[in-house]
Amino acid sequence: MSAEDDTGRGQAPSYCDWMSQLPDDLHNIPLCNLAIPGSHDSMTYDLDVSSSIIEPDNLKGLSKICCARRIVRKWAVTQEESITKQLDAGVRYFDLRIARKPDDTEPTRLYFYHGLCTRTDVETVLRMIHDWAEKHPKEILILALSHFKFPKENEEQLHIHLIGFIKTLFGSKLLHRAWNIPSLKNCWDQGRNIIVSYDYSANQHPEMWGRIPYCYGNSMDPAEVESKLRQALEKTRSSQGFHVCGLNLTLPEDAKVLKYIFRPNDNFTKVLQRSQPTLLQWVKQQAGQRPNIIASDVVTRHNFVSTVVQLNISELVKT
Repeated sequence: MSAEDDTGRGQAPSYCDWMSQLPDDLHNIPLCNLAIPGSHDSMTYDLDVSSSIIEPDNLKGLSKICCARRIVRKWAVTQEESITKQLDAGVRYFDLRIARKPDDTEPTRLYFYHGLCTRTDVETVLRMIHDWAEKHPKEILILALSHFKFPKENEEQLHIHLIGFIKTLFGSKLLHRAWNIPSLKNCWDQGRNIIVSYDYSANQHPEMWGRIPYCYGNSMDPAEVESKLRQALEKTRSSQGFHVCGLNLTLPEDAKVLKYIFRPNDNFTKVLQRSQPTLLQWVKQQAGQRPNIIASDVVTRHNFVSTVVQLNISELVKT
């Protein structure tokens, strides 16, 4: 695994197969005891400025105003690189939020969203993930589908369609829900490398895992984010399931947001780049603390992936 710096966009070292390259002693421990890099709002690099505003609710009425959509996009983009490049960089957990685009002529077509909808539809992106997973059978991918925004009148039908598509597409690659979290070796022995966390009442489908708890700081202050994550880790340390520590910053939902969005030469990505080195210093201190999935914005910057992966080696050295 390369240790070169990845601070520049598009310069991330390849961690395509980091799971298969872990020491043998880590092959038999539960995946919830591995440190796994993840991306927060994974599809935001693809947000469509021509989309209606999906959130926040108080801005939906401004959807017809191009300037309003551009401002929303400017402060909703949290990732710079495509899903394939994130996979190549070593990201193994993906935060995928799904909506039905208003007035779409195709009745079952769905998109990802964060403020606005993406240009690329859900089925196209899932096929891309499937193709990558086929080429890297020993890399275990966790797809967290959540925050569904579907019309009430056909909500259930859209879930049935999406779950059916996932089951058909990934087929024997899907790791079925189990009482115990599998290890890398368990997954390899079964020839399965896709875990789908589906945050909806889909428990009747053994291929769908339930919601994975996601802890985050709900603040723009990195120190406050660190404090809340530290408290969350104290509660989850004895957990036998997956859990996520989100390094992501969160814009205020009240008038304080104006402090950020009217900065003429700034955007959310720049803010995140400035805060990430501080948050990664906290990550480096978590060796032996079993943080499990660590999700971040701008995942291909500042050695985020290598910092998280190294926690596994550091813990092995301690033991």
